[in-house]
Amino acid sequence: MAKLGRPGMSDELRRELWRLWGAGRSFSEIARSIGHPPGSIFTIVKQTGGYVPPPRKRRAGALTLQDREEISRGLARGDSMRQLARQLGRAASTISREIARNYGKKRYRAINADDRAWRRAKRPKLCLLATNRALREYVAARLSEDWSPEQIAGTLKRCHATGSGMRVSHETIYKSLFVQTRGVLAKALQQHLRSRRPTRRNIHNTVTGQWRSQITDAVSIRERPAGVEDRAIPGHWESQWCCQAA
Repeated sequence: MAKLGRPGMSDELRRELWRLWGAGRSFSEIARSIGHPPGSIFTIVKQTGGYVPPPRKRRAGALTLQDREEISRGLARGDSMRQLARQLGRAASTISREIARNYGKKRYRAINADDRAWRRAKRPKLCLLATNRALREYVAARLSEDWSPEQIAGTLKRCHATGSGMRVSHETIYKSLFVQTRGVLAKALQQHLRSRRPTRRNIHNTVTGQWRSQITDAVSIRERPAGVEDRAIPGHWESQWCCQAA
């Protein structure tokens, strides 16, 4: 079923969002750059735990959005399945299945069909912690004791040989914590991390030199005019009195 509700962010803007996030830009900077509120940026970033997702790719030979638009227009004209198949250079059975799985001839819509195809194509590979119960339980127990992922990974590396199945990188632990769709480690274990951040912070992410709610074109008090010191103007008296009172 196609997504309902308000129109979301376009694929082009999402790509720009992830490019800026990967470059270490803050939520506020990204929001100003792409014209969406910081809250929307945070919501999208949190879905992946702060990890930049790989670019989406279609399987070779899969129907494209342009193909689906041709199907939609052909159905509106009353073309048959075989006519559509010839126009697209596809098998008639491919066109038939495409239309059937997207509500039939009368309700077929190219955008909705393409959106459903992308979501059906998501088949994430199970991570190491999902397939190794003993390792998963060990990691969860150490996290609950306030061990850091780096400490856990380092201890496992020292105590278990390569190929034992009892080794895991600290990044895998972080990803299993922050990407809750993996369903591997409980979200409550995030509270045992030292940073207590809701997402994994990019190594390039820093607030140094960023504009963060500062006064625009601010002038330092050290650069005040010399005439302020003689307090000849009533307003200067008031400022001096306020400074002394403070």
